[in-house]
Amino acid sequence: PDRVPARPAAIDSQYWPHVGHTLFWNGTGGFTPDGREYVITGTPPAPWSNVVANPHAGFLATDSGLGYTWAGNSQTNRLTPWTNDPVSDPAGEVVYLRDDETGEFWSPTPLPCPGGKSAVWHGAGYSSYAQERPALGTEVTAFVPAADPVKVVRLRVHNRGQRVRKFSAAFLAEWVLGPTRDQTAPFVVTELDPVSGAVFARNSFNPEFGSAVAFADVSLRPRTVTADRAEFLGRNGSPAFPA
Repeated sequence: PDRVPARPAAIDSQYWPHVGHTLFWNGTGGFTPDGREYVITGTPPAPWSNVVANPHAGFLATDSGLGYTWAGNSQTNRLTPWTNDPVSDPAGEVVYLRDDETGEFWSPTPLPCPGGKSAVWHGAGYSSYAQERPALGTEVTAFVPAADPVKVVRLRVHNRGQRVRKFSAAFLAEWVLGPTRDQTAPFVVTELDPVSGAVFARNSFNPEFGSAVAFADVSLRPRTVTADRAEFLGRNGSPAFPA
């Protein structure tokens, strides 16, 4: 069916996620009373990073987004890109939400296209991002299981109103499968696994990890997938304004 045109959501600054009492508040962030999490509600002078890993895989997340993921080696086998840019701090992975009634879309993380004021919790083994919009709350939590070589991103949407809402969720990951995307992009081959429905990706030209298979999938059906960057972002598009 035809859908209303997509447009970036306006940020309503009067809605804030609930943070509660914090210790050693510095104007940008502070510790939770039990000392197990660091909460960020402002923009730090430099990206505040959280490294989450097990012996097989891991990721680096910052206060602005989901960062990048690796498997086996954080430098030579990056699954998604790391730009090492402390100014713009772009993420190689993005979650999007779209209101199918209004066409408004946004990322439930502070970047690249926020839909509301955000609070970020960095803990041992996970990072969480919360936003509040009129009658709507979102929470994104990323973590790595203790033993499995996989990054899990969990999205929760809380309808705080009385009427039924309908949303579409999307996930963007730019494959690297090596040190940098500039080096590996021509050699990444993708396919749709007929059994699981997951997207598989390979880079046979990676000298150390050429036989490995990366995958991405979502837990809900139905869903659509594409391995065409231009189809998702649009011609000359960016993650801040996907097509």
